[in-house]
Amino acid sequence: MDQVPTKIEITDKNTKPRVNKNKPIIGISIGDINGIGLEVILKTLNHERMIRLCTPVIYASSKVVSYHKNVVSLDDLSFFSQRSAERLSYDKVNVVNCWQDSVNITLGKPTEMGGKFAQVSLEAATRDLKAGLIDALVTAPIHKKSMQMAGFEHVGHTEYLTKAFNAKDSLMLLASDNLRVGLVTSHMPLKDVAAAVTKERIASKLKIFNETLKIDFGLERPLIAVLGLNPHAGEEGMLGEEEEKIIRPAVVETKKSGMMVYGPFAADGFFGSGKFSKFDGILAMYHDQGLIPFKALTFGTGVNYTAGLSCVRTSPDHGTAFDLAGSNSADPSSFRQALFMAIDIQRNRKEYNKLKKNAVKKIATEEEKD
Repeated sequence: MDQVPTKIEITDKNTKPRVNKNKPIIGISIGDINGIGLEVILKTLNHERMIRLCTPVIYASSKVVSYHKNVVSLDDLSFFSQRSAERLSYDKVNVVNCWQDSVNITLGKPTEMGGKFAQVSLEAATRDLKAGLIDALVTAPIHKKSMQMAGFEHVGHTEYLTKAFNAKDSLMLLASDNLRVGLVTSHMPLKDVAAAVTKERIASKLKIFNETLKIDFGLERPLIAVLGLNPHAGEEGMLGEEEEKIIRPAVVETKKSGMMVYGPFAADGFFGSGKFSKFDGILAMYHDQGLIPFKALTFGTGVNYTAGLSCVRTSPDHGTAFDLAGSNSADPSSFRQALFMAIDIQRNRKEYNKLKKNAVKKIATEEEKD
């Protein structure tokens, strides 16, 4: 695989330096070039409102973006081609050209080339996110088979970014306006889940969940529900012992630290009865336990957020949808919500850090007076 260059020279002379620090710069990785990623990206950005809210930066190549722009017939959408995110046009969609290679686009099919350039885009955007050239990252869907064919060493975005930002742990969190579902385990075979559900892991995910609800979503005293692993939450040990030996002790321990955590609840009755609506967050034990009810209740408006990182990263709650690629029929609603959420969380963090800094400064001043 070709390596992403470690340095990209700046040759554009007509760009202007960053001046509006109140308008967030949102990086966008394009995902698989054979899927619907660029279609939903371009449909989302084809509105003047988006440019007023943020400065979008697509990591791709102008040729690939132009190809998909023609597929979705967005003649009025213009973009500014760049060599680097160090100098941007703030009233246009920017495209940072992170490769010059010729690309064969095979719409609707997983290919090594599709995985290769999805990785090039992601790595370039991540590098700029680390350098502070962009304020947040929105990732379009990748295809795990294509990424594997191209030599990508991670299960998905969540695992890649957790390692890239040296985070001890992270939380895969699906969020909409009224429903937020986090996962104790995410991308692993179901046969491995029970062994991976430990007291320590649950406690770590709950701590991340609680902090992100407070800081990133602005909830002062978040209420979190924890689901059981087994049917009927184990039925007092008749259908499994994980609830009594692992999950409940983890809930009790986190409660002692001041968190408002309750459970474990039987997953089917919890969602079927509508009890989920009384909580700010829900921690599920495994992927489908959380994602099936989440997508059934919110599909098209949900967002995948990686909580627990020093950076802000969101993505739509759907995949590459190869069956829709090239048909100009993909719904951009989830990607649009992912972009909105990235903007909101970035601003919430900025405000939280400002308030925290002022509080520390006030305490220091009062101590000096004493």
